[in-house]
Amino acid sequence: METVSVYDAKTHLSRLLDAVEAGEEIVITRNGHPVARLVRALPMPKRRFGTLPTVAMIRDDFDEPLAIEDLDFVSR
Repeated sequence: METVSVYDAKTHLSRLLDAVEAGEEIVITRNGHPVARLVRALPMPKRRFGTLPTVAMIRDDFDEPLAIEDLDFVSR
């Protein structure tokens, strides 16, 4: 675990991010007191479209052209 001041963190942010990507933990201090911790972000889970994916489903062929029968139904 590396400890750096706010000034050094601002000056060397790119290097610190490289270290975090490699798995290192960085503690940022202000006046010698720890104020923040840089750690590698967890992968974001893939989310389905919408807020209630179990209530409304979007079919895989949603953006495919409609069949003639479907167009007939829509135009009534």
